[in-house]
Formats: sequence, C-alpha cells, structure tokens
Amino acid sequence: MNTIIYMIRHANSPFVLGQERTRKLSPQGEIDAKKVTALMNNKEIDLIFSSPYVRAIQTIKEIAITKNIEVKVFEELRERQLKGAYKLPEKEIQRAIKKSYENIDFNLLGGESIKDVQNRTLPIIKDLLIKYSGKTIIIGTHGNVMTIIMNYFSKEYGYDFWKNTSKPDIYKLVFSGENLEAAQRVWE
Repeated sequence: MNTIIYMIRHANSPFVLGQERTRKLSPQGEIDAKKVTALMNNKEIDLIFSSPYVRAIQTIKEIAITKNIEVKVFEELRERQLKGAYKLPEKEIQRAIKKSYENIDFNLLGGESIKDVQNRTLPIIKDLLIKYSGKTIIIGTHGNVMTIIMNYFSKEYGYDFWKNTSKPDIYKLVFSGENLEAAQRVWE
C-alpha cells in the first residue's frame, strides 16, 4: 500500500529580516490559504505535520480544523538557513541556491548546505514513511525544504524546479516504502 505525502508550501508572506520564524501570511497569502483548504477538503487526510514557522502553520491550519486533525510540529522541518544574520541582494541569493544544487556541500557563511538540510529533515520523513505506511499525510513546508527533500529522492528536483514553484504550492508525493514512485503538482 502506498503512502501519500502532500507537501504544501506556505502562501505568500512578506520578508522581514529577523522575523523568519514569526512572520505571518500577507492578505493575499490568507486568501490563497483558503484556496488550499478548499482544494484539500475533498482529500482523505490522516495526519498533518508542519515546520514550526508561523506562515507554514497558517497555510494548513484551516485544513486541520476542518478535518479535526492536530498539527504536529517538527523543528527539523524549519526553512533552510541560507546565510547568517545578514541580508543578501536577490541575485546573490539566486546564485547561492543554484550553486548549492550543483554542490550539495556548498553553503554561505552561517548558512546550511543541502546536505545539512537533508541530514535534519530526512530522518523525520523516513520515520513518517515507516510509522504511517499506507496513510495520507500533509506536511506544511517551505520552497527550499520541499525541493531539498524531493531532491534526495530524485535529482530532477533541483534549482530549476525550486525556481518555478509558487507560494503556495502543493505536490502530491506517492511512496512505496521509501521509494518515490510519483510526484504530481496539485496546485494550479
């Protein structure tokens, strides 16, 4: 029996330096979170997990309420720390992310490499696949973390994939054991 994981990338949230954990959804993000809930309402969901960041939880909160399922938070599913406590121009961020998919050990000063993120997230994902085999799971997540997890299972999910994701976004991942059998974008 297959295990299904819906990776739900958070809706729009305005960037505020120093408020990575606590920043909330924008007004458009709140509207889109309602659309995410409507889209997921007709799906049978057994469990819901999330990053501890407010914007990830906000995006899936109404699904949990509607389905009467507790959101279990894992610190390990937090967004990738791309750099230390300093701001980079957008072009440099893009270059750093692209370079990290070319070399999974690459990281900026104070930041995490793809390998670092996989080392903290994959034990959680693999444990969920074993413990909840055959179940349908939602994970409230971030674009970088979602792509990094998917990249572990298939190298086709890299920089170009990440760059083309949206806020929000939803991917249905179908697993047989720990093997990713299929991935389908659900959000349009």
